[in-house]
Amino acid sequence: MKKVFKLEDLDCANCAAKMERAIAKINGVTSANVSFMSQRLTIEADDARFDEIMKEVVKTCKKVEPDCRIIL
Repeated sequence: MKKVFKLEDLDCANCAAKMERAIAKINGVTSANVSFMSQRLTIEADDARFDEIMKEVVKTCKKVEPDCRIIL
């Protein structure tokens, strides 16, 4: 399943790149793209575990950029 989410308060391109690398390492994630310019997260992950994976994605993003919110 592929979905696009809006990000709020993503401060820099470096943080976006760190987030993208960390999300890509999560088990079940096929691909991840974090765009600083458009403030969007595009993620492709296992359909059966998508909600569980998204909880892990939110935790991972908070570690990299505590102020950033993913609008689910």
